[in-house]
Amino acid sequence: MKHVTNSDELARDADGLLHDPQVRASMAEFAAGDDILRLEAAAAARAAHRSVERLRAHGSEGRGLSAGAVDVLIRLRTLGEAGAHLGDLARSAGMTARNATGLVDTLESQGLVRRDPDPADRRSVLARITPAGLTWLEEFRAPTQRAMAALFHGFTDTELHQLRHLCLRLVQNQQRIAAHLAAAEGITPA
Repeated sequence: MKHVTNSDELARDADGLLHDPQVRASMAEFAAGDDILRLEAAAAARAAHRSVERLRAHGSEGRGLSAGAVDVLIRLRTLGEAGAHLGDLARSAGMTARNATGLVDTLESQGLVRRDPDPADRRSVLARITPAGLTWLEEFRAPTQRAMAALFHGFTDTELHQLRHLCLRLVQNQQRIAAHLAAAEGITPA
């Protein structure tokens, strides 16, 4: 499995905290003497994201599903027999309706999801997980839990709570910025 940082080795700064020396040097040059802490933090967040996604991809190799398809399958498992309209599924997963439709197509072609007519609206369909989809997720669960335990080895529960909190604060800030930009451009959010 490939490394996700720009250099082979990370270093510790004067406070004993990890950093990537190549990223630090690149950001210092880019920032032309301005503070680089936020740029380094963004680079570290990207590297951490790539680490998680590479491990997820490695765990799903041979299983034939992308991370997006796995996310959709997990969401449909949670919804159970109620299923979801594709638009609702897309919104809950933070993706376009077109992307959700494509992922449901993929899952349906593998027998993991089915489309059923919506009893409340004949023009609409509901995506529902199949018994084969439940089995697929059950077989995927243990290797995923082992992989995440290995990835987060040495983290305390407090650190994991803080990491989750900080990552979701980034998400909130991005959503706030997106809403501001949409308003400035006169776009109504979907």
